[in-house]
Amino acid sequence: MYALIDETVRALQRRIDGFEPEFGIILGTGLGKLVDEIEVVHSLTYSNIPNFPISTVEFHRGKLIFGILSGRKVVAMQGRFHYYEGYNMQQITFPIRVMKELGIKKLFVSNASGSLNPSIHKGDLAIISDHIDLMPENPLRGLNNERLGPRFPDMSRPYDPQMIAQALEIAGNHGFPAHQAVYVGTPGPNLETRAEYRYMRIIGGDIVGMSTVPEVIAANHAGLSVFAISVVTDEGFHEDLQPVSLADIVAVAAESEPKLTLILKELVALQG
Repeated sequence: MYALIDETVRALQRRIDGFEPEFGIILGTGLGKLVDEIEVVHSLTYSNIPNFPISTVEFHRGKLIFGILSGRKVVAMQGRFHYYEGYNMQQITFPIRVMKELGIKKLFVSNASGSLNPSIHKGDLAIISDHIDLMPENPLRGLNNERLGPRFPDMSRPYDPQMIAQALEIAGNHGFPAHQAVYVGTPGPNLETRAEYRYMRIIGGDIVGMSTVPEVIAANHAGLSVFAISVVTDEGFHEDLQPVSLADIVAVAAESEPKLTLILKELVALQG
């Protein structure tokens, strides 16, 4: 793994002409527009990056963007990788390892999710304060390489409390609500049944999605501070649960995306 990471980092460094990102950003389903706010210095297609997986999901463009956001140097993934695409957890989290070796200190993650909590509605933003891992595999399974992180990383605060507070303040200053939420990570790709939604609510979940948790585990293993935010695209707390399509999810994500973009832009600017 470390040899592959090193090979990828070296290849990227040759192509980005000394650009050293401070922060990494992962853009989820229907949430790629933040790239429009980035002053792009380099844009690389995943298929042209050695050892990088290729995003197979519709609406995930599959580009690694290097540029300036709010006056700070960032590297942004325009499209992520999921377990349901057939990738293993090491492949899913490979970009986190690469971004860490490129020099990032903090990771910003976005996703689309379904609500388990009747107080959180379709179109709302949810700032993730904790998670429950229902994935069938862990990205740290197997022999540990101490150069990547400790064998047993602490997960008592997987999401940075200071950045959570800053994001909530940003949302309040602009007059729109943002919830704190516990995210339940599932393998997908199917959406949940009514019984599964009830179960996830009973065990403490507020929102549910098919990503984020592996990336956050890898980021904590690597010693990165993490902020994660979700656009809630559907509601799973109704007994008369209605069918939801990918088109519905993407449409709601697009409608709420300007608020998410605003929070991320201002939050990046606040980081020391």
